[in-house]
Amino acid sequence: MHEAKALHQQPPRYRDARVGGCVQAHVQSGTDGTTLLRSTEPLGDYPARLTDRLEHWATQAPDRVLVARRSPGGGGWTALTYAQMLQRARAVGQALVNLGLSADRPVAILSENSLEHLTLALGAMWVGVPYAPISTAYSLVSKDYGKLRYIIDSITPGLIFASHEAYAPAIAATAAADATLVMTQGHVPGRQVVSFDSLWAIPPGASGEAAHAQVGPDTIAKFLFTSGSTKMPKGVITTQRMMCSNQQMLRQCLGFMAEEPPVLVDWLPWNHVFGGSHNVGITIYNGGSLYIDDGKPTPAGIADTLRNLREISPTIYFNVPKGLEEIATAMDSDVQLRDTLFKRCKAFMFAGAALSQAVWDKLHAHAEASVGERVRVITGLGMTETAPSCTFAVGTDVASGHIGLPVPGVEVKLVPSDDKVEIRFRGPNVMPGYWRLPEQTAAAFDEEGFYRTGDAVKWISPADPQRGLLFDGRTAEDFKLATGTFVSVGPLRSRIVLAGDPCVQDAVLTGINRNDLGALIIPRPDACRQLATGLPPTAPLAEVLRHPAVRAFFQSLANRLWQEATGSATRIARWFVLADPPSIDLGEITDKGSINQRAVLQHRAALVEALYTSADPDVILPATGG
Repeated sequence: MHEAKALHQQPPRYRDARVGGCVQAHVQSGTDGTTLLRSTEPLGDYPARLTDRLEHWATQAPDRVLVARRSPGGGGWTALTYAQMLQRARAVGQALVNLGLSADRPVAILSENSLEHLTLALGAMWVGVPYAPISTAYSLVSKDYGKLRYIIDSITPGLIFASHEAYAPAIAATAAADATLVMTQGHVPGRQVVSFDSLWAIPPGASGEAAHAQVGPDTIAKFLFTSGSTKMPKGVITTQRMMCSNQQMLRQCLGFMAEEPPVLVDWLPWNHVFGGSHNVGITIYNGGSLYIDDGKPTPAGIADTLRNLREISPTIYFNVPKGLEEIATAMDSDVQLRDTLFKRCKAFMFAGAALSQAVWDKLHAHAEASVGERVRVITGLGMTETAPSCTFAVGTDVASGHIGLPVPGVEVKLVPSDDKVEIRFRGPNVMPGYWRLPEQTAAAFDEEGFYRTGDAVKWISPADPQRGLLFDGRTAEDFKLATGTFVSVGPLRSRIVLAGDPCVQDAVLTGINRNDLGALIIPRPDACRQLATGLPPTAPLAEVLRHPAVRAFFQSLANRLWQEATGSATRIARWFVLADPPSIDLGEITDKGSINQRAVLQHRAALVEALYTSADPDVILPATGG
């Protein structure tokens, strides 16, 4: 018995994966209350241009797949090798030079992830023409094209690319008359459209190669538009230096990528820094292969992802928590999926929200059942303005909320801010500023040139800084109750979402200058409909939310969180589940699905007032136990 118990308590075994770069830090306390951190490992050399790595691998491994996507209709994979991509990028670059494009007249890409999208992006980078990948939601979901029009007006593109006709109305509503329109297929009424294939049919010439020779570390590679707390997106200037230095940082932290060319199966959209700079960059920098996943982490979209993961074994896998949850659940009954996913995967990484411990444990259980050992789950902190990665937690003791220590080359400054500590960054991966927004650029940096993130952190163990940092929400979201009690919004939102799985997508906290906390809950309609047995699939969401089983779920959640609260800063006294979804046009929800707390509170001020003053039967009050 004693021997069996001892064996049971042996630490779990993890698949070997070389990591480093961010496992230790120099810690220096300032006289002004700030703390400076930097990795003990120096940043290695990196190329001047990301396309230098494309050129390198086109020579070293010309026939290796760089990118592949399933053919229309879900058939086989259509792939481009490194040699093919280099040839096409040079040709497309020449076409852009011929059109006279520049930073003042860049390329705007409205398309989803595709072979053409990446070819155009690399062609633009080859000749130093910036490109701006724009959220498809601004063209396909928005009703008024307000954000798309704002972006188009701010960058004044000389060329606009879209993959198919669904984008035509958005293009017609926003494109300037002198912009060249390029499409893979389809047309825009009343406008001349150039076929994408005609771009890479142009032979490279002297002017294209001369433009390429002028591209250097400070050349703008692209504009990435944020979708954060402001109503309109800001264009982050992303240079070649930012991208290349950050890829070298990643290569040192995730050393196993240098030992085996990475294979990615990835859906994350390229208009976001995680998918478009982090993951595409990892592929090209390390000579890997990227299989474009047209699936999505939704009940309807996950089928494509699961099919792809049954065929392609990634060496590192990236997703948002909801996607990992769907995959973990599918593996309960799909051995082929499980075994293919874990065959050679060295690490999982998630971003965008907290990963529940239940999903974390399930991933470990499936790994042990498939390959006899766990696969590490890595986390970190990064943002569009930093290209993106600044800290990483890569050990086998990582838990949800950990963000680790600085990557090589990044300086971290911890600055006290009221009851919080803000984290700020300085390094070669940090942006020079926002495009054509000098005032916002100036406000983004402190007097020492550190980028002000607005993110709050704290030590996992103040007595042992080498254990790393813990994410502690957003400083700008936090507020005080009328009693003067400070409410830390980020951790409480995460707690609500985790406790409310699977029916809660997000929560907006109310209570500024009021006596107690309230919550507006953004539900997951599909999960709520599954509980509402007996209702037709077309039933309005408001009716679904009033179903006794759904109402009981949210009442139980309210009761449980009230009982677990430690004080007024965590005790939610009133709840309202929104039947009216957040609006992308009003800025309440970003194109990646995250909630803008400030915008929701602004546009639903009447609802917040009613939450505190009316006797609306839809308001849920927790059972306080007397």
